Amino acid sequence: MMEKLIAMVAEQLGVNAADVKPESRLKEDLQADSASIMMLVMDVETEFGIEVEDDAIELVKTVADMAKYIEGKM
Repeated sequence: MMEKLIAMVAEQLGVNAADVKPESRLKEDLQADSASIMMLVMDVETEFGIEVEDDAIELVKTVADMAKYIEGKM
């Protein structure tokens, strides 16, 4: 699941997948803005068949945080 998530993050943010690590911070390290994060959330919801609550988006800071959230919802 982490590999798929990393590929999705890289594609959505236009970065090299090799540069996306579990500890990568979405905004600070990967230069994600609010719009790209929302697009990523929609992709995650579709891909993994979950619903991401709006308040949870603020709590997700790293790729690992997102993976943990997805695992908790599946």
